Amino acid sequence: MASRARHRAATGARDGSRQRRLPLRFLLPALVLVALMAMLMLRGYVHSEILADHRVRPAAGTDRVPENILAGGPVIDARGSRPTTLSVPDHRLVLTFDDGPDPVWTPRVLDVLKKHDAHAVFFVTGTMASRYPGLVQRMVDEGHEIGLHTFNHPDLSYQSKRRIDWELSQNQLAISGAAGIRTSLFRPPYSSYSAAMDNASWPVTEYIGSRGYITVVNNTDSEDWRKPGVDEIIRRATPKNGKGAIVLMHDSGGDRHQTVQALDRFLPGLKAQGYAFQNLTEALDAPSAHTRVSGLALWKGKAWIFLVQASEHITDGLVVGLAIIGSLVIGRFLLMLLLSGWHARRVRRRGFRWGPPVTEPVSVLVPAYNEAKCIENTVRSLMASEHPIEVLVIDDGSSDGTARIVEAMGLPNVRVIRQLNAGKPAALNRGLANARHDIVVMMDGDTVFEPATVRELVQPFGDPGVGAVAGNAKVGNRDTLIGAWQHIEYVMGFNLDRRMYDMLRCMPTIPGAVGAFRRSALQRIGGMSDDTLAEDTDVTMALHRDGWKVVYAENARAWTEAPETVQQLWSQRYRWSYGTMQAIWKHRRALVERGPSGRFGRVGLPLVSLFMVLAPLLAPLIDVFLVYGLVFGPTAKTVSAWLGVLALQAVCAAYAFRLDRERMTHLISLPLQQILYRQIMYVVLLQSWITALTGGRLRWQKLRRTGVVGAPPDPAVRQPAADGGPV
Repeated sequence: MASRARHRAATGARDGSRQRRLPLRFLLPALVLVALMAMLMLRGYVHSEILADHRVRPAAGTDRVPENILAGGPVIDARGSRPTTLSVPDHRLVLTFDDGPDPVWTPRVLDVLKKHDAHAVFFVTGTMASRYPGLVQRMVDEGHEIGLHTFNHPDLSYQSKRRIDWELSQNQLAISGAAGIRTSLFRPPYSSYSAAMDNASWPVTEYIGSRGYITVVNNTDSEDWRKPGVDEIIRRATPKNGKGAIVLMHDSGGDRHQTVQALDRFLPGLKAQGYAFQNLTEALDAPSAHTRVSGLALWKGKAWIFLVQASEHITDGLVVGLAIIGSLVIGRFLLMLLLSGWHARRVRRRGFRWGPPVTEPVSVLVPAYNEAKCIENTVRSLMASEHPIEVLVIDDGSSDGTARIVEAMGLPNVRVIRQLNAGKPAALNRGLANARHDIVVMMDGDTVFEPATVRELVQPFGDPGVGAVAGNAKVGNRDTLIGAWQHIEYVMGFNLDRRMYDMLRCMPTIPGAVGAFRRSALQRIGGMSDDTLAEDTDVTMALHRDGWKVVYAENARAWTEAPETVQQLWSQRYRWSYGTMQAIWKHRRALVERGPSGRFGRVGLPLVSLFMVLAPLLAPLIDVFLVYGLVFGPTAKTVSAWLGVLALQAVCAAYAFRLDRERMTHLISLPLQQILYRQIMYVVLLQSWITALTGGRLRWQKLRRTGVVGAPPDPAVRQPAADGGPV
């Protein structure tokens, strides 16, 4: 009995763990986001944008500094109980270079040193050594010594012992990973002569000594950072009366061309005077300051360098991606503004006709699955149509009495066709087989038409080359915040896009909510396909490849119920984005085919892939860099750039709303939409990519309807533009 109880408890625990396990489609985007933020943080750290401290303490008193230190040489050994100093013997010079390695100037300095067979000491920062490890390795290979100059270059007199230890250990970690060594030499940032040691810097020097390091300052300062001229640098770097010296120079921190030129003259000039240019331990006849690193310490260093290099490459890629997405966004907006205006002027000019007026009856197909809350509004809106129609409601195995509701209405020219649940494409094909007319209108079971919608939708078929027409789908439930965001998206994105694609003759999608087809065109391509989850995109691409025109009818308005919760929106857009990817992959052969298929493949497919799949995936980089810039700077430039992008979007959105004669008040929520809504769409698209790359399959996801979209708005409030103009 107790054994069975324990077994049930264990089984329950296992079941519970399975239920609580985060699905892979959510886990992978979360991991990608965490990894991206980690790389950005690491990049900020090694670029001294995070945890950097740029304070420099003013000079303090010297009463606590031992006299022998103030009067001693530039090499301070505080490792024992009695600190001592050392000086470089006469006619020996130790050139020291601070703040590197720099990718531009350090190689030039090394070239000059190699040319004149001279050695030096490079006091490197951990940030630069981590970013340019190859230069550290070259220094060691060519016989130079390496010294620590902290990781982030802070004034250590402001720092705690814990921070000092951190600066030293991270600096050593970078050097170990770059060249496989440790060093016992250290130079404090902002240091100068031993005589300049004061009550603030001396305790740091003592603590550094207790950690096993020799502090190296200088007694000859070239002041090359001031860029005083080549002759002046040489004069200041030359010791008096043949004395030995430690000379301070810089191989990083700005333009160092004067340093390189001075070095090329300084080395042979002083060699002719009998000077030897050696590294520090050579000049002092002491053991090397370098110790080889092996084992775990070496691998930790290599791992650090690998991560830093990865963060550099990833962030460089993100910057390139940001430039690409910025160009794409701006290019797309400009293209939409230009072509949508051109489209509006063309179709609104006085006397414009697609061809002879289309007056013959059409068949309206309404696939319905559990649409009991919406179907009556949908059918009644069709009964008010100004164009002769027959209505076929194809009940796809509904369990909520959808078919009975339509039958109970007893309306003329309305037929109900029942079938076992087989999916929307099968329902549309069933309706297509039972339709009596050559022009077929398709709509969703949660959509309502205006009286003029069908008439406006079918007029383009006056052109015998037109195979399908996209209508103007609008959000009916725009009173909620999510509804308002989708309303902006429909007007700004979908409908401006359709105007643009119409002009480019590569319309990618006939919306399921409002579209019309020539039945003969559908029959030629095999009807509606269930190969993808975006059957509307799939069939539209197939029509293009078969040589048919696909156009946009702006006045064929349909009011649809948009998802009202984040979960429902997620489900819908996940299906849309994944289905679009499937459709692009299905029609990929159009890229290499000839004729109409090849034209669509080389124009339409790249545009759809670029603007509907790749660009939205990169768009959040704008927000990622906004957050990064707000936290780590430069804040003003970051905010200005982001506001510039938002302003461009606002202009495009306002133009789209004016073209569609929509109220501008809905654009109040545009900034919030760009901050929040875009992130949802990004994660949905990322999830779709992961599903596609991992070979997952996505089931059709039915949205819960509320029936809030009733009769369409009064068409009387929509006045045509004066003189047939676009606005």
